[in-house]
Amino acid sequence: MTTKIGFKSYCWAIGTTSYRTDKFNMNIEMQMKLLKEFRNLPENKGKLWTGNNKFQAKYYEFLKNKEFVKGDAPRPDKDAREKTSGLRDIGLLDDERNVTAAGEALIEIAKSGDFTSDNLLEIPKDSYLYFKQLLKTSNDVDGKNVRPFVVFLYVVSKVEFLTYDEFTYLLPLCVDKKTTDKVIECVISSRSGSMDYEDTILSVLMGMENYQKALALLQEEEITEELICNVGINRKSAKYDKPYYVLYNILKSIVFAKDNLALELYEATKKLTNSKVGGAWRKYFFSSNARSVISRMGLSVLNTVPILQAKAEDTFNEEFFKIMHLFKAKATLSDYFDLNRRYFRITDIVLFEDDKVKLDVLPKCYIENIADDLLDIAFEKSDLISENVKLETIHPCLAIDADRLYQKLGRLLGKSVTDKESARKVIKDERYARFNKLIDDKFDKDTLITLFDHFESRHDDEIRALVTDNADIPTVFEYVLGIAWYVISDREGDVLDYMNLSLEADLLPKTHAGGGEADIVWKYEKTDWYPKHTLLIEATLADGSNQRRMEMEPVSRHLGEYCITHPEDEAYCVFVTTYLNINVISDFRARRYMEYYNTAGTDYITGMKILPIQTSELKTLLRFDVRYPQIYKMLDKAYNSSEAPREWYENNIVRETSFYNVQEI
Repeated sequence: MTTKIGFKSYCWAIGTTSYRTDKFNMNIEMQMKLLKEFRNLPENKGKLWTGNNKFQAKYYEFLKNKEFVKGDAPRPDKDAREKTSGLRDIGLLDDERNVTAAGEALIEIAKSGDFTSDNLLEIPKDSYLYFKQLLKTSNDVDGKNVRPFVVFLYVVSKVEFLTYDEFTYLLPLCVDKKTTDKVIECVISSRSGSMDYEDTILSVLMGMENYQKALALLQEEEITEELICNVGINRKSAKYDKPYYVLYNILKSIVFAKDNLALELYEATKKLTNSKVGGAWRKYFFSSNARSVISRMGLSVLNTVPILQAKAEDTFNEEFFKIMHLFKAKATLSDYFDLNRRYFRITDIVLFEDDKVKLDVLPKCYIENIADDLLDIAFEKSDLISENVKLETIHPCLAIDADRLYQKLGRLLGKSVTDKESARKVIKDERYARFNKLIDDKFDKDTLITLFDHFESRHDDEIRALVTDNADIPTVFEYVLGIAWYVISDREGDVLDYMNLSLEADLLPKTHAGGGEADIVWKYEKTDWYPKHTLLIEATLADGSNQRRMEMEPVSRHLGEYCITHPEDEAYCVFVTTYLNINVISDFRARRYMEYYNTAGTDYITGMKILPIQTSELKTLLRFDVRYPQIYKMLDKAYNSSEAPREWYENNIVRETSFYNVQEI
């Protein structure tokens, strides 16, 4: 064999697959803070990172001591590089892992704890910074510069949305104007049923010189294990492609000798080193994946696919080559899906819902206004990646024209939008429409009850699967509780503001390094069933003695401070937990008669209304569709009871709640 075929990149990804982490926002913020602290240690100042394995390992040990990582990594230097590479890629760190100006800006935002919007796109401060960073972030794909996020914005502006398959398998192929046009054409055509996206993947691959040379070698030279490994163009090592030689020979015997080797073919696919690839081969060839069925039915279990119909060896070789590389490419591209999604989501302008990827309403209007100009920067490198600069400094085409933005928003939603205030109103209406749909689709009554079951048993993996992995479990508990109370309140009230939580564009929770406030502050207007009042909802997963130590003081302080600063409001607190400590009940009952003073000791209130309730009782209220007027009445009656703490809870909360099992509400 005279020609060695080398791998060349054909797609992009943001970051690396080694940097995939849950609680994405929080972990970025925490690591930025820790890396700055590490770099500011006297012994570390000016130290080179590149090529300094010892220094990299030292950073890993620092993270371990700070409890950011656990355990002993086999290669601590490698782990340290992996932990930081994604942050370097988006310009928060430089190559030497020093915090950049953009990184410093993120640290300051996280330190302040103020993530509210300060921009015309109405996205949180940190998200806006990420948005600007991703606009500058570029990949080198076989010598071509490409800005993945800019390409995405351009493509999605032309096709309205991308399905998950289009986002996974087609978008990352956009490495230049030619392939971008081809992908857009494919998306449009495939939706009308006239083009298969797999054809586009193959078209991109077969348009590359190394794949053309590899196919030519396969057609010209004697088939050996070495040749099959060579034309496999493996990214890591040719040796990983040795199982394809066995697969090739079995298939050839089936096609040309009609040998009954269906079971052998099945077993050969199991030997492929990538399980996704092996699964794709089996799905392609076999109508049943059951080994017993394949053994019994033999060749009759095989699907009618082109390679099995080949009449000549050159046709067979070409089909084998295309199948091999199509499935390899699809596996690689699918590996990047979660990675690209995590980075795109931190901008808070991209929605991943209903198997579609699209832009939130206001950013959509902005991007569509500038879409045609995005190609001017999509395939060039930015020199400003490390700087925290204005949009128009990144490129003049990115400047926001507020008048055009609001006009487009008004046309899109069919409402009058003339300024920032009217824009916020229509955006709020649109968010609540999506939030209510999210509850209908994802958080119905049964799901909420199931989630509370999981919180009680601390089945954290199930909770993450049902909600999100971008928030810690206590934050998710607050979020689910907020939704439950919104349902209890007949979906009345500004719940997205009442929950003091950071939400992603898809309205799921996220956690920041500094943590958020624990209160849900609910405003109720006067009705026939209750007066105008404010309800503070406090949530905790702490139990036993920890609950008493961690929660008694903060809960009373939050309510006390609120009552002192809002003397005109009638206010009380509901404390929700999975398990109530008896001394917590006792303490909260005693607060009815105790004075609470402000920090200066100049103002005080006498008595606080704090009602504790377990999720077990809350589930009953949800199960039987009990609404807030009944709950308010029950809690008010309970507050005025004079029973001892243990009897008080059993008689006034547990027993009263259980009545709804037999009552018609």
